[in-house]
Amino acid sequence: MIECQLCVIGGGLSGLIAAIAAARCSIDTVLIQDRPVLGGNASSEFRMHICGADNHMKRPDARETGILEEILLENKRRNPDFSWPIFDLILYEKASAEKHLTLFLNTYMHSVKMKDGRISSVSCFQMTNERQFSVTADFFIDATGDGSLSAKSGAVFRLGREARDEFGESLAPQTADSVTMGSSLIFKARKLDHPVKFTRPENAYTFTEDDLRMRDHSDVSSGYWWIELGGDGKAVIDDAEEIHDELLKTVYGVWDHIKNSPSHKADNYDLEWVSPIAGKRESRRVEGDYILRQADIDEARIFPDAVAYGGWPMDIHTAGGFASTGDVPTVWNHVRDVYTIPYRCFYSKNIPNLFLAGRIISTSHVAFSSSRVMGTCAVGAEAVGNAAAIAVKRGLREARDVCAYISELQQKLLRDDVFIPGFRDEDDRNLARTAQAEATEERPDGAAVNVINGIARSWKGQSNAWICRISSRPVLTLRLRQAAAVSEVIITFDSNLSREITPSIIREVIARQEPQSPSTLVDEFSVSLYRGGKLEEKRDCRTMGQRHVRLNFSSIEADRIELQLHSSFGQDTVKVFEVRVY
Repeated sequence: MIECQLCVIGGGLSGLIAAIAAARCSIDTVLIQDRPVLGGNASSEFRMHICGADNHMKRPDARETGILEEILLENKRRNPDFSWPIFDLILYEKASAEKHLTLFLNTYMHSVKMKDGRISSVSCFQMTNERQFSVTADFFIDATGDGSLSAKSGAVFRLGREARDEFGESLAPQTADSVTMGSSLIFKARKLDHPVKFTRPENAYTFTEDDLRMRDHSDVSSGYWWIELGGDGKAVIDDAEEIHDELLKTVYGVWDHIKNSPSHKADNYDLEWVSPIAGKRESRRVEGDYILRQADIDEARIFPDAVAYGGWPMDIHTAGGFASTGDVPTVWNHVRDVYTIPYRCFYSKNIPNLFLAGRIISTSHVAFSSSRVMGTCAVGAEAVGNAAAIAVKRGLREARDVCAYISELQQKLLRDDVFIPGFRDEDDRNLARTAQAEATEERPDGAAVNVINGIARSWKGQSNAWICRISSRPVLTLRLRQAAAVSEVIITFDSNLSREITPSIIREVIARQEPQSPSTLVDEFSVSLYRGGKLEEKRDCRTMGQRHVRLNFSSIEADRIELQLHSSFGQDTVKVFEVRVY
């Protein structure tokens, strides 16, 4: 028997981030992952790039930050030429570094015990050492992707498409059904300096150019998300193994068509990798106290209890996927602006100690088509990890009880560089909010005072940043209203949230990126604390390729804080979005 305060089931990107967020709040957390690596569809097992509200750089300044940004920037710094094993390692290190987080890999949660309508414990089997154990916790987070913990606990969930009239959704079908989006297998090919033969497996399917006419396969180096099956005749959970077998026959059939059709000029390409597991898009969606719907996305709604945001198109795949060869594989329904997701979507409405993270949150099928992508899931998961921490620390009985502390949750997320559109820093403990800001150099659209305006990114045409030239060795000064004991200074730099930094096997996605830490990012800087004109402490620092930097001090009395910038990762003009002082 293992006892903890919070148990997270599922170590995909969402589960990992939720667990890290809670552990950083000193909550004793257990993370159960049934695979040998963390990251889910973003790991080396599936290698899907992390999409989000920026929609592949089509929406400026919209990339998700927080723990996800921390992970991806660390990957950029240490893995500039990109190796999937190194990315797996970085994810593993992030979990291992948290002293309040205990990680179990290769561990399957197979059953749930309930008491008085609450989850009391889960039973697990670790396959590598044949160890069986149970985990008792105050709260649980379902980050399984399939909503497995929720289903086993009796949580109310939905599976399939709602009728158009239920939520007034123009993109929904006329009548409700059990259709979901399907699962995919993807592949990677490498180009050699000599021809390579490929012999089609006997059980692989055969495809003609006419069969693939609705599916772009011009880039033969990697692909394809549209090799998708299941969700209509075959159920993505119940028939998962059959779907996987069919996907194998399909992916090798597609590759056979590419390799052995002269028109594709793939003579020198060798099939290097095929994902060993099928990547699922949709299965159960658990009902919370609110169900996100199409109108919320169309209207770019800002909820009072917003804790996350999205902006990916309502990307509704054709029923049956690749089996519907005469249809386009998806319809990209434009989302005009980012929208927020309320906290009420992130917990079960009938299991009081069950939080939700990832694609299983409370949405309609139509809204899910946007909220399901990993970038959006990641920021929601960080909110959930922090919400669970509030529930534990305040001795709450139910996940919904955190609604009474929603402002506390929102301000904690903003402090941790998790952007919530429509909200800004209102933390009275932040001494910088009432400070006088000045700088040795600033621009009309980048005044020093912007670092205390409460918005830590450029947004809606406003820079929200101090902008200066690194070559002038600029200095930003914050003069506090009165001397105070300073124990922490938090600085948010510019990692260019308009440019992708996601891992990917897709050549086009990688080509859009810088093969290094973002050139807009400050590298070397110093922070000095003064009292009455006397220097109390000076700290020479490096960002280590990170956007959000925290410096801890031993309660030094200070009335003036100076930030001097020394170098960047490439660009001379740089930005500082926020400085907080505690």
